[in-house]
Amino acid sequence: MPLRVDKRERATNFRTRLQQALQQSGTTQSGLARAVGVDRSTISQLLTDDGARLPNGHLVGACASALGVSSDWLLSLSDRRESAAELLAGSLSLTEAPRALIDERIFAWHKEAAGYKIRHVPAALPDMLKTHAILEWEYRPHLGRTTDQAIGASEDRLQWMRSAGSDYEIAMPITEMASFAEASGYYEGLPADLRRAQLQHLLDLCDQLYPRLRLYLFDSRRIYSAPITIFGPLLCVFYAGGHYLAFRDRNRIASFTGHFDRLVRETEMAARDIPAYLRRLLAAIG
Repeated sequence: MPLRVDKRERATNFRTRLQQALQQSGTTQSGLARAVGVDRSTISQLLTDDGARLPNGHLVGACASALGVSSDWLLSLSDRRESAAELLAGSLSLTEAPRALIDERIFAWHKEAAGYKIRHVPAALPDMLKTHAILEWEYRPHLGRTTDQAIGASEDRLQWMRSAGSDYEIAMPITEMASFAEASGYYEGLPADLRRAQLQHLLDLCDQLYPRLRLYLFDSRRIYSAPITIFGPLLCVFYAGGHYLAFRDRNRIASFTGHFDRLVRETEMAARDIPAYLRRLLAAIG
C-alpha cells in the first residue's frame, strides 16, 4: 500500500534512503555515478540538496537498480526495499517433486503450518490416508527393495502430521473413489482384498478423526481442480507432476482458499455423508 508522505518529507526520505543503500551496498558516490552514467556531482547533489525536488524517474530507477533496491522504496511509496524481481522470487518457488514417499519438502511445509488448517486436493488417494498394503502396491515399482524402509519412514511422518494440531480438509473427485472401488483406471489390477481393507481404513479414520479430518467428494464434470495444498495463510502449493509450484503471496493464497471453499460448497458428497458412501462401496465389492 502506498505510504502517505508529503512532497518535502518524501524528498528528505529519498536522500536518507539513498545514503542507507549506498552504505549497505558498499558503493561509493563515484561508483554509483559511473553505474548510472552521471557526474559524481549529480550524486552529491542528490544526497545534500535540502529542497523538496526529486530527481526524474529515469535517474531514480537507475540508482535503485545499481544499489539493488526498489524505486518505490527510495521514493517512500513502499516500505519494502526489495526489487520487484526479489519480491517475486520470494513469493514464488519451483521445487522438484520426487516420485517417492519420503518427501522432505512436503514434510517441511507441514511442519511450518502446524496448527493451521490444511486444505488438500490430492492427485489420487492421499498418502496419509492409505494402508500399508496400498502404499506398497503403488510405490514398489518405483522404490524396489527400499519400499519397506520408505513406508516405515512415511508412516512415522504421517503420524506426526496427524498429531500436529492441524485440521485437514480433503476434497477429491467422486470419480476417484469410484475408480478405486472398481479397480479401474489408475487402480486397474488392484486386488479386491486390498480395496476392501483401504475403504474400511478410510471409514475408521472418518469415524475416529472427524471433525479434525473432513473429506469431501466433488463432481469433476461440474468443477475442476488441479492437485493443490493450501497450508493455512502461509502458502499454497500446486503439484505439477515433476515439480511443486509454491506461492507465498497472501492475495494468491486467499484466491486459492476461495477456490477450495467453492469445491466444498458445490460438493457432491459432504463430510457427514462419506461414511455411508464408503459402506456402499464396500458392499459393492462384496
